[in-house]
Amino acid sequence: MSRRWQAVAVNAALIAGALLTLMPLAWMTAASFMQPGEANTLPPPLLPAEPTLGNYVTLFTRLDMLRNFLNSAVVSVLATVLSVVVVSLAGYAFAKLPFPGHERLFRALASALVVPAQVGMLPLFLLLRELGLVNTYGGVLVPYLASIFGIFLVRQYALSVPDELLDAARVDGASELQVFRLVAVPIIKPILVTLAAFTFLSAWNDFMWPLIVLADSSLYTLPVALAGLAGEHVQDTELMMAGSLLTILPALAVFLVFQRSYVQGITAGGVKG
Repeated sequence: MSRRWQAVAVNAALIAGALLTLMPLAWMTAASFMQPGEANTLPPPLLPAEPTLGNYVTLFTRLDMLRNFLNSAVVSVLATVLSVVVVSLAGYAFAKLPFPGHERLFRALASALVVPAQVGMLPLFLLLRELGLVNTYGGVLVPYLASIFGIFLVRQYALSVPDELLDAARVDGASELQVFRLVAVPIIKPILVTLAAFTFLSAWNDFMWPLIVLADSSLYTLPVALAGLAGEHVQDTELMMAGSLLTILPALAVFLVFQRSYVQGITAGGVKG
């Protein structure tokens, strides 16, 4: 087989895989505009017979999903900002500010990557309860303040920052914070964009931790509210598809906007140092 036909075969396989991947999202979108009960017929229709916005009207009026959407937006934005600030400082310190035992401490942190996050949920919840942070957004945000994976990414990337540039800034009288902000940050910006996108997507899609920490339904994020909606309206397939699409679209938009930086940052961060 010639290279041309090999390329055609590979591209055809990729296109087929992409179509198979997009089919559930396409049907979800179509079903969200169907009349009540239409999606439950056999075989299920691919397109709505009479498109309607009634499912979205129900979500935003009778079920008040706009509040949950804004809750998710607030939590995701705050988690992203706080994580980028704290994790970038920690990663830079591990890479460029040697202190006694920093290598051992970093290895200990890196070893924690193999521990499932669910293992630490109970002790973290008990600690937050003692601090009075249960049923607050502060309790939801705590796990994002010191992401071990994020520290690892930033540290690996920051190792590539030339020490000569940092030393030159120090000789010119810059403080360590100024060296970090004015010299290091512009160089490690790609990995910070990656970290921001990764954190936003994680916070937006997180279901388990907000479900554990939040007890007041008015504070529920969108995935938690959608799970509650599934319990109450399990037969309302069209309504559930509208809620699912509302949950997916912001995360999908963020990923598509930052896709190139996200992939480049992940790839570069894995080979630095």
